[in-house]
Amino acid sequence: MTTTTQLYDIYLKHPVISTDTRKIVPGNLFFALKGDKFDANTFAQKAVEAGAAYAVIDNAEYQLGEQYLLVEDVLTTLQDLARYHRRQLDIPVIGLTGTNGKTTTKELINAVLSQHFKTQATQGNLNNHIGVPLTILTIDASHEVAVIEMGANHQKEIEMLCSIAQPSLGLITNVGKAHLEGFGGVEGVKKGKGELYDYFAPLPPKGGVSKTDGAVFVNSDDTVLMEMAAVRRLPHVEYYGTDAIDNLISGELLENSPLLTLSWTNNKTGDCYQVKTQLTGTYNLPNILVAICIGTYLGLPANEINAGIEGYQPKNNRSQIVQTATNTLICDYYNANPSSMFVAIENVGKIEAKRKVLILGDMFEMGPEAAVEHASVIRKAMDTAVDERIFIGKDFLGASQSMDHGPWTMDKFYETAEDAIAALKAQPITNSTILIKGSRGMALERLVELF
Repeated sequence: MTTTTQLYDIYLKHPVISTDTRKIVPGNLFFALKGDKFDANTFAQKAVEAGAAYAVIDNAEYQLGEQYLLVEDVLTTLQDLARYHRRQLDIPVIGLTGTNGKTTTKELINAVLSQHFKTQATQGNLNNHIGVPLTILTIDASHEVAVIEMGANHQKEIEMLCSIAQPSLGLITNVGKAHLEGFGGVEGVKKGKGELYDYFAPLPPKGGVSKTDGAVFVNSDDTVLMEMAAVRRLPHVEYYGTDAIDNLISGELLENSPLLTLSWTNNKTGDCYQVKTQLTGTYNLPNILVAICIGTYLGLPANEINAGIEGYQPKNNRSQIVQTATNTLICDYYNANPSSMFVAIENVGKIEAKRKVLILGDMFEMGPEAAVEHASVIRKAMDTAVDERIFIGKDFLGASQSMDHGPWTMDKFYETAEDAIAALKAQPITNSTILIKGSRGMALERLVELF
């Protein structure tokens, strides 16, 4: 069996890692991970023939020579190798998790810090038990800061990811209603996300040392996060929010039409600045402020911080503005849960626009709470001052049928996206600001060409 230290010596000579034979780079390391429907051990020979220096496998049947490194379990070995590599790195590693806004916040932090440092950050949303170790293993001696996003859909997952990334700085964006099925309800989500704070908390007995002497960044406007941080007696907390008191950074929105302009203050110096963003959504204010806060904490001057914020363009259908010939689209259909639905709907209510439309698709992974949560989103949408509301999906339709409809009718509920598309073709929407939001599985990008 190949040990972690033996593999690390090989990794230093061949630091590019692949888990996909279609993306082999000559001289790289191929890790034969197992999936639900495949066993990559069977592709090890193909990887070596394509140019991989070594293939890491966990089935001796496929060990065809010295280029095939046999280990007990490929996934565990990948994670252990990343842990070992992380211990060799003497740079700030920022670990972040949360129910909503993780990827946008990660991108904002990276946009700010890359104005001053050579950074490495999680690519896309590769934030799970495979993506985090792969990201850690892309950090080399030239990098000065790393930004690692950590996602989870069940308890103990953030704990495990922290053991790999070993963050020296950390934050939770928020705690809300998502992956309720896997976490076992809202309290389960709170406990699961709180595992990041646990990593920074003093070890027992009371008064013991923390696993890290780094800082945690906490949104002082978020009572849930404040309570979670307080109960753990976190030794080093930096606050950000809308109030100047006790916050390193405070800020407020000046404009939302639909792009955000804000002012922010460094409360240590008293200096105040303005910055225009390419983001929409009032819910993005804390995401912007924490990026500013971390930049300030790490010593960046205000002009570099503002350049990072101004230059960041949202992508991958996360609060992304698309201008068409007659409409302004807020494309936010990468994912959805009750918490993100509420703030997105609230934001449309606040936006300065002549005509506003909500197009909302089903939320997935709600478990037994699906009917209740979809009904609550319907009520929220009906209570928000917009001109038109369209709901798409079986869960929204089912929830509506058991509700007291009040003044609204059933003709804006569609069981499938295809039904909604047919209706929108028959009655096109024009001259409107339109929010399109739903879970990834709803594939609401199909609607964009209609506007």
